[in-house]
Amino acid sequence: MITPAQLQPSTQATLFRHESDDAGHSDWGYMHADAPSGYHPCFSERLLHDMRRTQEHIRSTLASGHHADAGAHHLVLASDAGVFNLGGDLALFSQLIRSGNRDRLLDYATLCVEVAFNLYELYEDRVHSIAVVQGDALGGGFEAALCCHTIIAEEGVGMGFPEALFDLFPGMGAYTFLTRRVVPAQAERMMLNARVYPAEELRQMGVVDMIVAKGDGLRAARDLIRQHQRIGNALRAMNTVRQACQPIHLDELLAVTTQWVDAAMRLNDRGLRTMERLIRAQRMRAQAGDDTRSASA
Repeated sequence: MITPAQLQPSTQATLFRHESDDAGHSDWGYMHADAPSGYHPCFSERLLHDMRRTQEHIRSTLASGHHADAGAHHLVLASDAGVFNLGGDLALFSQLIRSGNRDRLLDYATLCVEVAFNLYELYEDRVHSIAVVQGDALGGGFEAALCCHTIIAEEGVGMGFPEALFDLFPGMGAYTFLTRRVVPAQAERMMLNARVYPAEELRQMGVVDMIVAKGDGLRAARDLIRQHQRIGNALRAMNTVRQACQPIHLDELLAVTTQWVDAAMRLNDRGLRTMERLIRAQRMRAQAGDDTRSASA
C-alpha cells in the first residue's frame, strides 16, 4: 500500500495536489486540494491550469526517459472534496454569456478540452489513467472521469449531465468519450435527459468499470496498479490498439466544444436564470460542507 510518507507532494499550493510514487510508477492527482472556504468543487480556471501544469510535468518526466521500462505508467485522478467534481464553472459561464464575451468563453472551453485530451492520451501509449470517483461527478466532472481508461466508483455515487436543465449540452468531450462505452443513441439520451445515474446502473451499462465500497476507492486503485504491473507491456499495446480502432483527435474535441460555445452564447434569459439557480444551489452545498467540516473539527 502506498502511504503518504512514500509520496512526494508538490510544494506549490494549488487546487490540484500532485503526488508521485516512483516505486509504483504512478502519479496521483487530487482536485480541490487546499480549497478556500466557500469554494464549490467545479472546474475553475485555476484548477484547470493546475491540472495542465501537472500533465506537462508528467509528460516531460516520461519524455526524459525516466521510468523507461516496458511497463505502463499510471495516472490516478481523484478529489479531496466531498464530491468528485460538479462540472464547469457556471458562475463564469453566466458572466461571460451575459456580457457577450464569446472569445473568453472559447478560451475556457479550449482549456477544458486540452486537459481532457491529455487525460486520455497523456504521452502516446505510456500512461494508463484511472478515475476514482468518490462523490458525485456531474457535467464536466463526469466528462473528466470518462476521459480516463478505467473508472472506479464508490457505492452510492451519482453521475450525469445536468446541462439540459438550462438548455445546453455537455460539450467538453462527453459525446466522444461516452460513445466509446455505450452506443451513440444511448449516449445522446444520457446527454440530454439531465438524469443523475447511480454508479451501480452505470456499471451495468458498461460506463463504470468497478464498484467498490464507500471509502475504498483509493485502495482499489492501488490494488489495480499492482495487478497491472504484471501486464504493463500488454496495457501499452492495448492503448495503441484502442487508438488505432477508435481514434480520438484533439481537432474533433475542439470542433465540438466550439459548437458548445455557440450554443451557450444563444442561451436566453430563462436558461441563464436556471443556470444561476444551480449556481446558488452549488454554493449552498459548498457552504453546508464547510459547516459540517467545522463542526467535526
